[in-house]
Amino acid sequence: MKLNYDGLKDRQAWEEAGVLLPSYDPAVLAERTRKNPVWVHFGIGNIFRIFIGGIADTLIRKGQMDRGITCAETFDYEVADRIYKPYDNLVMAVTLHEDGRTEKRVLGSLTEAVKADSSDAGEWKRLKEVFANQDLQLVSFTITEKGYALRNPDGQYLGYVKADIEKGPEHAVGVMGVVTAMLYERFKAGGAPLALLSMDNVSRNGRKLRESVLEMAEEWRAGGFVEREFCSYLRDESRITFPWSMIDKITPRPGDSVRAMLEKSGVEDMGIVVTSKSTYIAPFANAEEPQYLVVEDAFPNGRPPFEEAGVYMTDRETVNKAERMKVTVCLNPIHTALCTYDCMLGYTLFADGMKDPEISELARQVGFCEGLPVVEDPGILSPKDFLDELMHVRFPNPYLGDTSARIAVDISQMTAIRFGETIKAYVRRDGDAKKLTAIPLAIAGWLRYLLGVDDEGQPMELSPDPMIPYMKEQLEGIRFGYPESLTDQLKGVLSNETLFGTDLYKAGIGERIEEMVRSEISGPGAVRRTLKQYLY
Repeated sequence: MKLNYDGLKDRQAWEEAGVLLPSYDPAVLAERTRKNPVWVHFGIGNIFRIFIGGIADTLIRKGQMDRGITCAETFDYEVADRIYKPYDNLVMAVTLHEDGRTEKRVLGSLTEAVKADSSDAGEWKRLKEVFANQDLQLVSFTITEKGYALRNPDGQYLGYVKADIEKGPEHAVGVMGVVTAMLYERFKAGGAPLALLSMDNVSRNGRKLRESVLEMAEEWRAGGFVEREFCSYLRDESRITFPWSMIDKITPRPGDSVRAMLEKSGVEDMGIVVTSKSTYIAPFANAEEPQYLVVEDAFPNGRPPFEEAGVYMTDRETVNKAERMKVTVCLNPIHTALCTYDCMLGYTLFADGMKDPEISELARQVGFCEGLPVVEDPGILSPKDFLDELMHVRFPNPYLGDTSARIAVDISQMTAIRFGETIKAYVRRDGDAKKLTAIPLAIAGWLRYLLGVDDEGQPMELSPDPMIPYMKEQLEGIRFGYPESLTDQLKGVLSNETLFGTDLYKAGIGERIEEMVRSEISGPGAVRRTLKQYLY
């Protein structure tokens, strides 16, 4: 059985393999969508394919949506060439339940993969056509936190952003430049309304997206590339909106055990691809069953009936509370706190680390003891119930196969949100954050992890992070086994408000984090001893 349009024709074989096929014709849907696209998505990796693609598939199967999603990729063009096009854009979605059951479903809702590459005339023209279409309703994003960044920690424009500003819309490379360039095409085609929906784990993600787009547009206006009226169009909330959202579905890299299971059942060519840009992706996507999407209902050109696929449609304030609940307290801070300790203590799977008494205690204290007291209840979701499900069902799920190394990717881009917001909440409430122990331990664990040696002093590979060169420079001179080697190297790091959202010394915990790091570098077994010392 091959995952393409022709391969789906033998429905009986798929059904005997336990795979649910689309109730619609994906080829017909794709053609209809190409002629009149209504939804574009940037960042076409794993969580998008199984979660957002699954939402669209549900609505199409119900007859409540008659077009699919146009997929645009700005970062890794190999994904389009090696995973989308050879499989007619179909996705094998595999749900991994905590009791070991699996559900397999082919999604036909992703109808076209466009490389958002300004140097490729054909692809660039196609993307312009999509954005010029008056019926286009929304553009959504799963591009990770760093996709919205325009500046480095020193406040200077990133190199590719500076080049985009200087060269103008026709030569944009970065995702914010590409999106702003496409909005300019829409403006020139009559300025129809549009919603731009960030679905990334970024606090107030819609505002961040709006700020980045407006900054690109204003720089281009100053450079004479676009008219002042274009900037006014982007600022007009009756025409262009940037809804806020909260998204949650643990989606690890494609698992080799899942690949083997699919191929054993007769599905061909399920090999996992690692691109030259280190993207891990496959013709299938695997994820847990629980999923949450909370979206601000602000769509000036109409929208799909998302609520019919389990999406919470609400107001901005409720979205903000739900996002803060998840990103600053219940899920992401625990992920970030534990993953580095997992790596240093020799755990590969996040679920295995959850069985460790010290690591699980760290999770409990970060969430229940330090997070919940300062989180605001969004009303539509209970923070305590959400955290209970995570701790007892989702995090320990051994079949998910989620690795701590994956979770440790790009931590520097996340600390301000995942820890900084709770730290600032304590400062507002108490005048300082000195009551915190688990969150300082989490920060200390990340800094200790960056030395690249495990708890026994053996070399350990670090997960990719754009700030590793900067951080290694800051940590220079700190040596495993020599606690006295830590003098004042952390001063610039822990006071960096870009990194943590606040100066940790002013918050009253900078010196304590230094003490924790000094303890954790003192020799073999010191990470474990430090956890025990501070947690109990």
